[in-house]
Amino acid sequence: MDIGKLKFPIGKFQFENDFNEHQIENWIKTISEFPEKVKKTTDNLSTEQLNWKYRPNGWMIKQVVHHCADSHMNSFIRFKLALTEKLPIIRPYYEDRWAELVDSVNNDLFDSITLIKGLHSKWVKLLSSLNKKDLIKEFVHPEHGTKISLAENIAFYAWHCEHHLTHILQGIKSEGKYNV
Repeated sequence: MDIGKLKFPIGKFQFENDFNEHQIENWIKTISEFPEKVKKTTDNLSTEQLNWKYRPNGWMIKQVVHHCADSHMNSFIRFKLALTEKLPIIRPYYEDRWAELVDSVNNDLFDSITLIKGLHSKWVKLLSSLNKKDLIKEFVHPEHGTKISLAENIAFYAWHCEHHLTHILQGIKSEGKYNV
């Protein structure tokens, strides 16, 4: 399998600005279901399995789970900023460096899965309350200099959930063959 397919197993994120209410509901549903899917997928993995990579030079399964906690916390805050400020400039972070910190290489997923579960519960309540005016509110991502609407960010994080869940499944399926 080629590296591009391993890196983006469900394809790269694409957003069409002509979204509808049904799509928003499906994206929120994906975000809502993510914590349980991650927990169920990783619950019985051994320490050896948690250290398997999903692709050559990729993260270990445990790093993917810890990354989701970090990334989704940042996203939740970005939603709140966009809802309470006019066109805020968000703070990017070095996710690759965060993935190397002690909490991201920990073999115990309990804290990150607990965080994801609680965070997603709050996040889904917030997302479910948004109206059409809220969905077009934006924040600025300084790395790209682009404005991102809340609707686009909901779509992105639904994709992000599926993207990384697939990485976890790839890591399990690889049985450690990318750890060389």
